[in-house]
Amino acid sequence: MKHLIATMLICVGTAAMAQNVVTYPFDGTVEDADFVITSAIQDEGLVIDYVSNVGAMMERTGADLGLGPSPVGKGAKSYLFCSATVSREVMEADPMNLAHCPYAIFVAEIDGQVVVGHRMYDEASMDPVEALLTSIATAVTE
Repeated sequence: MKHLIATMLICVGTAAMAQNVVTYPFDGTVEDADFVITSAIQDEGLVIDYVSNVGAMMERTGADLGLGPSPVGKGAKSYLFCSATVSREVMEADPMNLAHCPYAIFVAEIDGQVVVGHRMYDEASMDPVEALLTSIATAVTE
């Protein structure tokens, strides 16, 4: 019973987080967006810590589970990075903002449309992070 309740709470949390995402249409392929996102993050003087190949993982596990193609496209990726100055600012405001670091920008193909997106934060103390993510995502999609 404890496992069932824990699973239900995880699912509720995941659904709520999914609503706190903003996406921007990208005029090009996922591969094009990959290059532009990488460049935009580096242009901010930031280093990408990790690139998660979400689409490839979804394809691989979908096949193992007998499911169809990835709902986010084969090339979906999430780029994880941090900004020392922005992180310091938000963690000075609230040390628990540590939970949000590193930050992520993603690219996916959803319903035939390539999109670039990022998470939105409810906490006002995370406004500097949200501004950074919005700045990068709009630079990629303009």
